[in-house]
Amino acid sequence: MPNITNIPAPRVPFIDERTGLVAREWYRFLFNQFNLTGAGGTDVSLTDLELAPFSDAATEAQVQSLASDVQGLLLRPSLTLPEPPILYYGSFSSDVTQTAAVINTAYGVTFNTTDLTYGVYVGSPTSRIICANAGVYNFQFSLQLDNTSGGAHLAYIWPRVDGVDIPKSAGQIRLQGNNSEIVPAWNFILKMKAGSYFELMWSVTDTAVQIIAVAASSPVPAVPSALISVTQVNL
Repeated sequence: MPNITNIPAPRVPFIDERTGLVAREWYRFLFNQFNLTGAGGTDVSLTDLELAPFSDAATEAQVQSLASDVQGLLLRPSLTLPEPPILYYGSFSSDVTQTAAVINTAYGVTFNTTDLTYGVYVGSPTSRIICANAGVYNFQFSLQLDNTSGGAHLAYIWPRVDGVDIPKSAGQIRLQGNNSEIVPAWNFILKMKAGSYFELMWSVTDTAVQIIAVAASSPVPAVPSALISVTQVNL
């Protein structure tokens, strides 16, 4: 004799109010019936699996209620999942060497090439990276620094938003000796207002320190002087 799961108790609602879907207990019952009838692969019907006719009015009323709930489920609109939020991004670079005219003076790193953009773009001057939409953004950069003379010189890098330096955000790099290339790279997580702009600032203790660009030379592609990738991480 087949093992038929009992119909759940009348106190168990057919529809789970929390999800709007069939309750777990009823799903198990219906799924068991489906498997017992051959999962669609045989001619066995539910009638063939009945152990006895309805013995009382309560049982018949429960089945009628189940049929009504199933009919209501068919009329219920399908569940619509919310659309994922749209996140904005931009990727920019520079293919020119950048120099500081005066030591111990703040300059904005400039970008003359847009690689990717959606809601984030280069402004005027080209040191400004503008976020058209408010949110939390990740600004990740890399610079190709070089010391073109002897001695030890320092370079400083920090972020600025809407013309204001971010407190406690600078990094210091020491370049020792001639042709001592180094690639500083890190990131900043900043909350931006709609239309706010970001600038990557730099300053040096000697103008021999430059942000250099190197032309392509087989098999190596060109080396940009500056790269920055901007991605929105939260609204």
